[in-house]
Amino acid sequence: MAYTPLTADNSAMVLIDHEVGFSNLIGSHTIDDNLNGTLALAKTAKLFELPMVVTSGPEEAAAGPLYPELQEVLGDHPVVYRDPVFDAFDNAEFTAAVEATGRKKLIMAGIQTDVCLALTALTALNKGYEVYAVVDASAATTKETHDYAMQRMIQAGAIPVNWLAVGAELLRGWVDQPLAPAFGEIVYQHLPSWKHLGTHAASIRKLATQ
Repeated sequence: MAYTPLTADNSAMVLIDHEVGFSNLIGSHTIDDNLNGTLALAKTAKLFELPMVVTSGPEEAAAGPLYPELQEVLGDHPVVYRDPVFDAFDNAEFTAAVEATGRKKLIMAGIQTDVCLALTALTALNKGYEVYAVVDASAATTKETHDYAMQRMIQAGAIPVNWLAVGAELLRGWVDQPLAPAFGEIVYQHLPSWKHLGTHAASIRKLATQ
């Protein structure tokens, strides 16, 4: 099957229910891991100027407001607050926001992987969208439920990715790419092993010139 890569011109970001009330329910990942992946994904979307649809339940509901760290990254970006429907497409405002992006490739992440993300992603696939489900910016109560939810989406046609793969596909490479330094900063902030590798390489180059 022919494959068209993700680009800044054909993709949109969809973030679903990254709310503080879910922090103590996450068991498939640590909250730090989920927060790290979510922030990296949101920063990547902003860097490449992707249309972004962010949705959650009402702030006064049990799940509470968005992660404060995510809200800081989003700034004044609008959030679609919806009634407690699990499939976000059951909310007219969310559906309109996704349609307004004009994009057919949806990079999607959310909590819980097996409920709000999966049900929304399955409807997106039925509507003819291409869904890229981001495994390390999504989470569920157990690793088993997360993994089987991912398998369910994959069987329906979703493409599993991680946040670094999304950014790398959008960037295409480090050479002659104006956004490469800024994306490198995101990588260094959210993937310490890469920062350590870069620091190590720089020290070797410095030593080689002495």
